[in-house]
Amino acid sequence: MSTDRAYRPAHLGFLLLTLCLIAVNMRATITGIGPLLEQLTADTGAQLATLSALTSVPLVAWALCSPLAHTAAQRWGINRVLTVALVLLLAGTVIRSLPGQIAGLWIGTAVIGAALAAVNVLLPAVVKQSFGSRVPLVTGVYTALLAGCGAIASGLVVPISHAAGAGSTGWRVALIAVCATLPIAVILWALHHRRVGHGPITRHRAPGPSVWGDRVAWQVGAYFGVQASLFYVLLTWLAPMAISYGRGEAQSGVDTMMFQITGVISSLALPLILRGRFERWVPAVLPILGLIAVTGLILAPGGILWWGMLTGLTSGASLAMSLTLMASRARDAQTASALSGMGQSVGYAFAALPPIVFGLLHTAVGGWIVPLVFAGLLLVTQALLGLLVGRERFVLDR
Repeated sequence: MSTDRAYRPAHLGFLLLTLCLIAVNMRATITGIGPLLEQLTADTGAQLATLSALTSVPLVAWALCSPLAHTAAQRWGINRVLTVALVLLLAGTVIRSLPGQIAGLWIGTAVIGAALAAVNVLLPAVVKQSFGSRVPLVTGVYTALLAGCGAIASGLVVPISHAAGAGSTGWRVALIAVCATLPIAVILWALHHRRVGHGPITRHRAPGPSVWGDRVAWQVGAYFGVQASLFYVLLTWLAPMAISYGRGEAQSGVDTMMFQITGVISSLALPLILRGRFERWVPAVLPILGLIAVTGLILAPGGILWWGMLTGLTSGASLAMSLTLMASRARDAQTASALSGMGQSVGYAFAALPPIVFGLLHTAVGGWIVPLVFAGLLLVTQALLGLLVGRERFVLDR
């Protein structure tokens, strides 16, 4: 089905606005945890290493739930499943900030993770189905918003928590305040859902080849997982690293924010370089800036703000590249949904481990050099995988 037959230009504009507003709130629901870890530790008495696992909870949920999103979309329709997922995302955000036992923080984060699993998987399929040849551009735009607003959330949570009050009140208010536009995103998507229906539904499908047995799908999933690992390592540990170097709590939040904001620039720039003969090499070239930045963090840690920003350029472009691959390496929207579900499941299953390993290495050696070498190895692995996924191969082609 072509885009022109599916939606009128005016509704395509409305859909793009809706997708952008959804993207605004996706990372904002999770990126505030890192800068607030010191407050959470002081308020709950839990160890920093224990609370840092909060950032891995969504990754585990994404690994477990991502394949289910594609299956659910086939049975009930992409639009219906996305509506339910967005409502759950809103509910999890509220649960996480409710006063009371600290268990609500963990439960709410788990609900957020499960909801985001479906949103992460199905958005590339929506873009593939609705925007046709504009996939790289639309993907770049919503990835930039996703990264940018996550960055803003990282920078605002600490000042908001200080303004809201001491103790648990501050961080609870801060975590929900940075997602203030989420109800609007839910309403706009519900209006789109009501207008266009549930989406294609497959009640009975003849057995066929699965993306789980496809080599290209595994390469895309591995690339996604390695690039996500670096992002969540720095999202979790950049602020504690900055504090250990003598920067204040608010400054460390700004460091984390700037790391993500530079990702916005590279996300928007990616479609401009995905052209001509160089397109083949882009996935392998992207980690180079990250390797330079990690080397800088080891040799000149005083420039953590600038090295973090340089790493952000790699991270933002790599995420946009991964999402683009999930659409461009599929022949149709259904295959894109299956590839996205499989790739994100595999990717996030892997990405949940490196932030924990990074923290364990830091605890074991009492410094940052060994953990940063580990981060450098992740970037080298991404470059090698980039050589494979850059080839023009398609999932389920025989």
